Amino acid sequence: MALIVQKYGGSSVGSVERIQAVAQRVMKTVQAGNSLVVVVSAMGKTTDGLVKLAKEISANPSRREMDMLLSTGEQVSIALLSMALQCLGQAAISLTGAQVGIVTEAEHSRARILHIKTERIERHLQDGEVVVVAGFQGITGNGDLEITTLGRGGSDTSAVALAAALQAKCCEIYTDVPGILTADPRIVPDAQLMREITCDEMLELASLGAKVLHPRAVEIARNYGVPLVVRSSWTDDPGTLVVSPKLQPRSLENLEIARSVDAVEFDTDQAKVALLRVPDRPGVAARLFSEIAYQDLDVDLIIQSIHESNTNDIAFTVSKAILKRAEAVAAALAPALRTNAQQSLGEAEVMVEEQIAKVSIAGAGMIGRPGIAAQMFATLANAGVNIQMISTSEIKVSCVISAQDCDRAIAALCQVFDIDTSPIQLTALPELPTPLQPVRGVALDFNQARLAIRHVPDRPGMAAKLFGLLAQKNISVDMIIQSQRCRVIDGVPTRDLACTVAQADAQDARSTLEKAAPELGCGDVLVDDAIAKVSIVGAGMVGQPGVAAQMFAALAQEQINIQMITTSEIKVSCVVAEDCGVRALQAIHKVFGLAGEQKIEVPA
Repeated sequence: MALIVQKYGGSSVGSVERIQAVAQRVMKTVQAGNSLVVVVSAMGKTTDGLVKLAKEISANPSRREMDMLLSTGEQVSIALLSMALQCLGQAAISLTGAQVGIVTEAEHSRARILHIKTERIERHLQDGEVVVVAGFQGITGNGDLEITTLGRGGSDTSAVALAAALQAKCCEIYTDVPGILTADPRIVPDAQLMREITCDEMLELASLGAKVLHPRAVEIARNYGVPLVVRSSWTDDPGTLVVSPKLQPRSLENLEIARSVDAVEFDTDQAKVALLRVPDRPGVAARLFSEIAYQDLDVDLIIQSIHESNTNDIAFTVSKAILKRAEAVAAALAPALRTNAQQSLGEAEVMVEEQIAKVSIAGAGMIGRPGIAAQMFATLANAGVNIQMISTSEIKVSCVISAQDCDRAIAALCQVFDIDTSPIQLTALPELPTPLQPVRGVALDFNQARLAIRHVPDRPGMAAKLFGLLAQKNISVDMIIQSQRCRVIDGVPTRDLACTVAQADAQDARSTLEKAAPELGCGDVLVDDAIAKVSIVGAGMVGQPGVAAQMFAALAQEQINIQMITTSEIKVSCVVAEDCGVRALQAIHKVFGLAGEQKIEVPA
């Protein structure tokens, strides 16, 4: 008999009729010979209604009392679903987060799960009962027995955590859409269903705003090897399988906070090519990387810095074996990039650095935890290691450093992040039923702002100090880039740093850095919230030259200028003007052949 955990969102249990329909689906699963734990959210818009009530009482209610209030929403839905199952002749029992043994840290409204006491659930399952659990909530283990909530995505998180703790066969997430789609169907009507996706791809897409699964839930599934299935509540279609890698067993203690970084990785077979002062206009990146792809040269990291005097810097890394060919392509193209209007700015300059290494920290636990990147930068600074390039994704931060500093950097990072075994290969792909396409999904994020810090002194520790200040304010940073052009001001070499943060945090981040800038010797701090970030994600792009070039060419065809570029092994992200975001998403989705004939309807 297999154990399955199912999770139903608020719309799935939004009325008596829908609760009865869920009960019928649960019954089918039990009749197929399975034991079942069902996690449900509050009915429909119940949580919104409770928040509205609280605001009518208090303009600034305490987080503790909000947890006490909001936790009641799920109690209604679990009791009603249990009643519906009992009416069908199926033994069932409803349990709150506290009763089921979900123990969390003492952080109201945003608690993380420490561990789950499974004894009671297992006893009810042995008795043949369906256990209906209130998602989104838990209880502290500090003796006070405080009710806590897990924050946004908490029901997904509860369900996957229970599946991990109970060693369930799989966790099924039921939602309004038929599964994971190649893009948001409200923007791209011909977006199509993916039958399977890797956890790493799903982590990137979830963190980029794909709301079907919360990143915390995917993080747990990935860390504990829990197979996830995302399905529609309204049909019997198979949905999307989210495939987890086969990992070594790990402790269920401190389930969500045990380790933010799983591996320290390095690559000494890297060389850097930088083009300085390339024109800031549509098509430049497309032309460069299309020619590199035509020569069948595989590029690793790509960064494009913020513009200065109508020009940008573009830098990329390649293996040392193809450095001369890559340099030749860049050198041949540089003169052609200059326009008459830019004669006074000088010709684009090609800069090559062969004695470099790439060091990375990787782990799904970095998501939503401000300060991990800053901790890496501080560790390198304390070891006397200067950073030449920075590239980030949701589950990896990579820095290019001098090759002679590599051993020292690795030793310091392993010590700080408590990595004392051979690193697991986080980029290894799990086996999928069908071959991987280079690009699986395209995402668009309008909720970010670009933060630029001008003229940062080029010495070890500056990135650590700047991003450490943001971490102290609990401000999460997404894309991070460092310009390649070095400008000497008052005898001090400086570079520009830029990053993206949530729009809601932008002004606080600016104020924080402006206060520190004079003491640190930095220049102006600028904010631009009229941006959009468009990204492609696909584990199949590893070792496939030309994928980034296709993306850049699609944007150039639409005359969309790229303001920033960052990459990881399975993701390429570009910042464009806000009013170009939708057009960019549609063009990229089309160029990678992700469209289909079937139109997928998504409830409002």
